[in-house]
Amino acid sequence: MDQTDTNGLPFFKMHGLGNDFVVLDGRARDPGLTAGLIAVIADRHRGLGFDQLAVIGKGAGDAHLTFYNADGSRSAACGNATRCIARHLMRETGKTRLELSTERGALVAVDAGDGLTSVNMGQPQLDWSQIPLSEEIETLELPIEGGPVATGMGNPHCTFFVADAEAVPLEQFGPRYEHHPLFPERTNVQVATIVGPDHIRMRVWERGVGVTLASGSSSCATVVAAARRGLTGRAVRIALDGGTIEVDWREDGVWMTGATMHVASGTLTPEFLAAAR
Repeated sequence: MDQTDTNGLPFFKMHGLGNDFVVLDGRARDPGLTAGLIAVIADRHRGLGFDQLAVIGKGAGDAHLTFYNADGSRSAACGNATRCIARHLMRETGKTRLELSTERGALVAVDAGDGLTSVNMGQPQLDWSQIPLSEEIETLELPIEGGPVATGMGNPHCTFFVADAEAVPLEQFGPRYEHHPLFPERTNVQVATIVGPDHIRMRVWERGVGVTLASGSSSCATVVAAARRGLTGRAVRIALDGGTIEVDWREDGVWMTGATMHVASGTLTPEFLAAAR
């Protein structure tokens, strides 16, 4: 049994509009994660439960962030988790601007005032090979029923514009397209309804997770897709199942602004870790 098992494993739980995360601080010691352990921690009955697990590590800038889905698979980007951790690090350091390294690249986070946190998620990936897709095709309208838009935000997204996002049975609809052959790395799936030129109602199926109350990268991808289609402007308010987030596609990247919540801090017990491993 390693030192982490002997002492337990500290964690904290955060959420951004109901998109919830378990966060581990790996700057002092390696949490010793395996795909199996991640899946057990993700169990909402026998573990803690989360949409994504994030590890804070040392790296370029103020910290390096690594993200895992509930099924143990890696994700290069997680917008809401980045905002949550940025808020945590701002409180820890007193800084109002951070640079966080991720597999997606270097992301800048700033204190937006009134308890809100903004993150620049970088420029969207619009070419088929960057998203990636399995073949060279136009990403603005895929040859799939409903003609969705494909967008990369460090992870792949497939956005359907529908008359009523509330009416889509997302539990059946989402997995059908998450595993579509056009997406070799699977995809996040959004169903979005245009309410106005600066307002979208959107619901999310996340790859490796399922239905989520919110998703930051999905929100960014949906605004990019809507703006490319000429359905909205570039600054849009998105109403998600868990609340509202603001997205602004600027010259320097796609900025996302919203609230965060630190729910609890605790320790996974040595007994739990021994059984999980």
